[in-house]
Amino acid sequence: MLELVKCDMVYWDFVRDLRNDVRVSEAFINQTFISPEMQDKYMSENSIFYRIALFNGAPAGYIGVIDDDIRVCTHPDFQRMGVAKFMLQSAFEIWPSAMAKIKINNNASLNLFKSCGFEIEYFLLGRSNNDKQKS
Repeated sequence: MLELVKCDMVYWDFVRDLRNDVRVSEAFINQTFISPEMQDKYMSENSIFYRIALFNGAPAGYIGVIDDDIRVCTHPDFQRMGVAKFMLQSAFEIWPSAMAKIKINNNASLNLFKSCGFEIEYFLLGRSNNDKQKS
C-alpha cells in the first residue's frame, strides 16, 4: 500500500541519505554532498514543501516542490514499483502548477514525467563540469 505523508523530522535523515546515495545522486542537477548540519538547516526551513512516500509503512521516496520546481527521488529498493508515479500524481493535488527540470540524459525521469502527462517545453543549455574546469 502506498501513501504520501508530510516530511516530519523523523524522515529528514531518510531524505538526506537518499539524496547522497550514489545509486541516484548522478541524476540530480546539483550533486553536492549533504551533511547532517546542511540537511537540518535546509529541512527546518523547507520540510513543509516535501512529502514522503510510504510503501507498506516504509519510506520509499520523497517529492518536494519549491518555487514550482519538482524534486523527486525513489529509493533504489522501490524503483519500478510505481512509487514515483504515485508521488507525482499525488503531488498535483497539492502543487497543481509544478514543473520539473530534468537532465537530458536522465531517461528514467524523462519517461516518468512523460507518462504523467508532462511535455518538454524548454531546453536549458549549460556547460559540463569538465568544460567549466578547463576555462
